[in-house]
Amino acid sequence: MPSKYRPQILGWIGDLDKGTQYITGADDRLLYANDNYCAFIRKIKSDQIFYLFISLISIIGLTFYIFFYFYFVVNLEPGVDNDEKIIDIVLLLGTITCFFALYLMIPECYQNLFTRRGSPIIFNRKTGKVYVNESYFFNFKSLRNPLTFLHPNKKRIKEYDWAYLQGVVVHNFSNYSLNTTILMVCKPHTHKTIDHILLDPLRIGVGSYMVWGWVNNFMCCNDLINLNAGKYKSEQEIQFKKEIIKGQGWPEWMVEA
Repeated sequence: MPSKYRPQILGWIGDLDKGTQYITGADDRLLYANDNYCAFIRKIKSDQIFYLFISLISIIGLTFYIFFYFYFVVNLEPGVDNDEKIIDIVLLLGTITCFFALYLMIPECYQNLFTRRGSPIIFNRKTGKVYVNESYFFNFKSLRNPLTFLHPNKKRIKEYDWAYLQGVVVHNFSNYSLNTTILMVCKPHTHKTIDHILLDPLRIGVGSYMVWGWVNNFMCCNDLINLNAGKYKSEQEIQFKKEIIKGQGWPEWMVEA
């Protein structure tokens, strides 16, 4: 059965229902919660360092290949027999593939290099809004305008209505079976998707549903959840704002109780 949210996202596993039927246990990505809003971290420091390292190594390797290809093109004679022509074609196809891989790896590098303090997402049940302040490249998109690569530190700061956000789970096509929970931003009263928000990237198995479940219980004002289960206790709002929010460009009204 396909997703009811269109267009269907690549790697889709299933749609997630809203409500209080989910596990209410605390998740290690919960930063802070009080009676009005909660904040979840979306980028773990160890993951950020690992994927930054992988993307940097990949970019360096791809760049070297492309450089040496053009070096040999300039300095060597074109192939004259069939075998040499086949080699030339294979090398050309390899170079085209490298350019495409660079196109994918540069955003990955940017979002890991410029994501700060875990890229928290804030859910406010008092206003019914969801707030993000994140790297422009911290999303599920593959196709981007290459001109945006000239602005590696570009951010997007946006407000969404919780009522028009729906959850889906996708997988990453790897042997590790990592799942990602994505918020589909739908046009009001439709299933047409107009934007995506990464909610809980790269989790194993049932762990990929923990954040979605906790958020749903929070937004539904379920008393079973523990507001003190995060890194910061409810009474530590000032410390939370000082260490996570301050200096990151958050509009003040987004983090007001």
